[in-house]
Amino acid sequence: MSKNVRILVFSAACIALAVVTSMLKVFEFPTGGAITLCSMLFISLPGYFFGPAVGITSGIAYGILQFILGPYILTPVQVLLDYPLAFGANGIAGFWHNKKNGLTIGYIAGCCGRWLFSFLSGWIFFGSYAWKGWNPAAYSAVYNVIYIGAECLITVAILQIPAVKKAIEKIKVIANV
Repeated sequence: MSKNVRILVFSAACIALAVVTSMLKVFEFPTGGAITLCSMLFISLPGYFFGPAVGITSGIAYGILQFILGPYILTPVQVLLDYPLAFGANGIAGFWHNKKNGLTIGYIAGCCGRWLFSFLSGWIFFGSYAWKGWNPAAYSAVYNVIYIGAECLITVAILQIPAVKKAIEKIKVIANV
């Protein structure tokens, strides 16, 4: 199997797993956002396996799929921030793909990137939902860190389990044979 086909197959499998796990919601907020069963991990894996270009591209593809499966449209800029840019940011995990503890550090960086785009969207487009007495920027910052941060912490804890680390490392080796 050629390298490009291998990258495409592994990336597609990760995107599919991310879509499935995004539907397994631990908690869903009434005004948007949810804590899912490690969906951000699966969308970070192509970057960790193959580097940032593949990771960001896979994240953008996943964001487009999320838009197709459950679109919420206010403006084209809001769609861009909430879907391809926010999920594409998970692919920045690829910048740490050859570093010690690269998956954990890259995953956290990807979550921070996703938070940034979600924060911008919330601040600009969803400020009217701000809690009484909160300005839109503070509301968006806190609201988005609650669900993105919670999922990030849960996933980082799971990534520290030796069997999970070992399994992901083994898959990474197989993906790059």
